[in-house]
Amino acid sequence: MSKKHELKSLPEYFNAVYIGAKTFEIRKNDRDFKVGDTLVLKEIFSASKNFTGRSLEKKITYITDYEQKENYVVMAII
Repeated sequence: MSKKHELKSLPEYFNAVYIGAKTFEIRKNDRDFKVGDTLVLKEIFSASKNFTGRSLEKKITYITDYEQKENYVVMAII
């Protein structure tokens, strides 16, 4: 069964996903991410870390840990 993972995202990264320029996320795999899961990216203000109110849902289509720091993964998202 697929899961939804709510993740905080700084404006520069959130906007890149929003416009389609960034089609991946690199994250610590502390949530047992799986292909088919949904990432709910919630934009936060850089200074205060409070939510801006904007969010996006993206599906994980591929995961790799190749050449990443220990316990980090790269996830392709659409």
